[in-house]
Amino acid sequence: MLLRRPTRRGVISALALAGGAGTLAVALPARQGRAAAPQGLERLRVTDPPRPLPADFAFTDADGAPQTLARFAGQGVLLNFWATWCAPCVAEMPALDRLAEALAGDGIVVLALSSDRGGREQVEAFYRRLGIRRLGVWLDPRGAAARKAGVRGLPTSILLDREGRERARLEGAAEWDSPEFVAIIRELAGRAAGGAG
Repeated sequence: MLLRRPTRRGVISALALAGGAGTLAVALPARQGRAAAPQGLERLRVTDPPRPLPADFAFTDADGAPQTLARFAGQGVLLNFWATWCAPCVAEMPALDRLAEALAGDGIVVLALSSDRGGREQVEAFYRRLGIRRLGVWLDPRGAAARKAGVRGLPTSILLDREGRERARLEGAAEWDSPEFVAIIRELAGRAAGGAG
């Protein structure tokens, strides 16, 4: 599959997903003053074949009410497992916040699940300190959701398509708001109903 996304600066010439290998192959021109690919792109692994998360995958909202992915039915979801005490998580949160804004019109949500035991107050205070405005407060304080999803460490991000199937996974921090990541997320999440996205 070949992804083409023209940009004004010619940042991306082509992105290619390697089918059976489950890895991402990227052909990008060098950018002045920066590496050819954004941080984390080399660690993105395509899930082939796509697979659903376990049926009992659950987390809580800011008020502690149980939630499931059914709340986001028909949308693409980038699940991000993180914590305020995790330095790489802290480093990538502003990029995830900008990504949420970039994808808002595409029917793709960024669902940041905090592993912090301090709950809503701890996450909201952290968001205020970093100026995070677009990410909601979602909680996994006992790590049950992370275990169900097979998360081995923080941060870990899992991209789900509009059918709720895992399409890609990345362990570690990433430059999520880069044009390359935005294009890949849009492609793997699939088009929204009505052709948008």
